Amino acid sequence: MNIILDFFKFIFLRKKYWLFPTVFILIIFGGLLVLTQGTAVAPFIYTLF
Repeated sequence: MNIILDFFKFIFLRKKYWLFPTVFILIIFGGLLVLTQGTAVAPFIYTLF
């Protein structure tokens, strides 16, 4: 958890606000991969890419 707090401190101190959407999209894709691993939904996700 300390890494996450340090990351947010870095964003606010350096005013790198463009990192928020990037991190948000990476979290969504990571969660999508975890949730659909080994399920019947996987072939439909592959058609998106």
